[in-house]
Amino acid sequence: MLSKLWSVFKQLISMVLFVTVVGIGVDFWRSQDLPEGELPNLSAVTLGGEAIDLKELSKDEPVLVYFWGSWCGVCNFVSPAVNTMAKHFNVVTVALRSGEQAKVQAYLTHHEYQFPVINDPQANLGGQWGISVTPTLMVVKNGELKHYTAGFTTLPGMWWRMLMA
Repeated sequence: MLSKLWSVFKQLISMVLFVTVVGIGVDFWRSQDLPEGELPNLSAVTLGGEAIDLKELSKDEPVLVYFWGSWCGVCNFVSPAVNTMAKHFNVVTVALRSGEQAKVQAYLTHHEYQFPVINDPQANLGGQWGISVTPTLMVVKNGELKHYTAGFTTLPGMWWRMLMA
């Protein structure tokens, strides 16, 4: 019985390590499109009317930057975790190609999301930031990119990245 349990445990550990290594490799490959050097300016007004200046907001504290779309299937799983993060950390989100302000606001209200959203209906900001995959999450501190990941990310993964920044 114990040997069977040990075998299952070893398989689980192997699977976690494999998924972690593949995830890091995919993130590294996808990060090729990211701007090098200084990050593009992210100064805008959210749907709620709040002025956002990422460089100022990221002074001394990390900011989770989340590029997403209302049409993105994976974002449906990641957005609730981002909503939770917004209760504990500075979070800025950018809705890419999700429609006009009223449509995005209706989407947020329907899902009860409370995170601040900059609407980017033409994905101009997304293009400046080299975003080719949604969801994309970045941790920015003191105006510098500290962590990057694209695709599905868990709440513990986001939390860890914020704490490590």
